[in-house]
Amino acid sequence: MLRGVGAVCLTSTLAACTVPGQGPPPDLFRLTPKSTFDEDLPSVDWQLVIETPVAPAVLGGPRIVLTRAGTKVEYYARSNWTDRAPDMIHTLVIESFQNSGRIVAVGRANSGLRSDYLLKLGLRELEARYPVSGPPSVHVRLNALLVDMPERQVIGHAEFESDIPAAVDSMPVIVEAFDEALGKVLKRLVKFTLVTAEQDWQVERRERRRS
Repeated sequence: MLRGVGAVCLTSTLAACTVPGQGPPPDLFRLTPKSTFDEDLPSVDWQLVIETPVAPAVLGGPRIVLTRAGTKVEYYARSNWTDRAPDMIHTLVIESFQNSGRIVAVGRANSGLRSDYLLKLGLRELEARYPVSGPPSVHVRLNALLVDMPERQVIGHAEFESDIPAAVDSMPVIVEAFDEALGKVLKRLVKFTLVTAEQDWQVERRERRRS
């Protein structure tokens, strides 16, 4: 850190350290929601609210994380996400559920939507891992806790992760690997949530009919 001018050095194999205000602005990258799903995905008539993922401090901002030797954490220079990583993932999760076309309503926790179920998320990893030599492999890991509302009873929990190697050590190619890895995680997350909550919903519906 250059304390005299308050600058932060973002280390990368792709670019050198620069002082903010001296040099080009960072390139901005975004990821995409999942848009294709299995045909056997259930259609549901309950509503889902999704909280912003909880993330460690290293993933709390817009910087793109890379790691070396398993423990050293760095950031790519002049390359950022378009939003804070937790907020970006939050939006992509919601859009993925909407793209599935199988749920009546899904929204953010502060949207005012009446929720039948609540999905709590933890963003554990969103990083490019460099081996001793060669291009990195992108790793994404997301934890999910599914809660029945308004009783706030946990009905399911799972962890989803994916690892995709980048073909070359180039930022656009690395971001493509991030997109592919996240897409696999999102697809599994949507299926887990719809299947698990629908099973609980049907049980509750049968119990209401008996009472």
